[in-house]
Amino acid sequence: MLPSRTEPSAQPTQCLSMAAEFTGEPGCIAAARDLAGRFLQQLGAEWLAPLDERTGDDVLLVVSELVTNAERHSHGPYVIELEGTSRYASVTVYDSSTTLPRYFTPDPSRLGGHGMEIVRAVCDAVTAEIVPVGKRVTARFDFPPRA
Repeated sequence: MLPSRTEPSAQPTQCLSMAAEFTGEPGCIAAARDLAGRFLQQLGAEWLAPLDERTGDDVLLVVSELVTNAERHSHGPYVIELEGTSRYASVTVYDSSTTLPRYFTPDPSRLGGHGMEIVRAVCDAVTAEIVPVGKRVTARFDFPPRA
């Protein structure tokens, strides 16, 4: 009689993850960018993510835009969550507002309202949805496969 063989259970995909809560006090946007900078540094070093200077700058820009929106449009604390592997990085911001971001048609003469336009232009995917605490906005960057 042969021993029975069981299939291994599906393991959850692991990723590098960092998160922080911010109150909206002065300096929070800079602190969120610092967190993202540390995240990117660790993602490159430990996960060998193919990060070039432009991608790093784009991630920091998206952090700035999403955190600025959370400060302006919610009246409470917000959370930023960064996740990634060698294949992708994502920036997620949770805030207390249930109003989803508005996407405007590009118009260089319009004052303001360009944040989500910028986010959509520099990342591969953007999602926004209502969650029990308010809303969640996620921007995803897909990295090219390694040669």
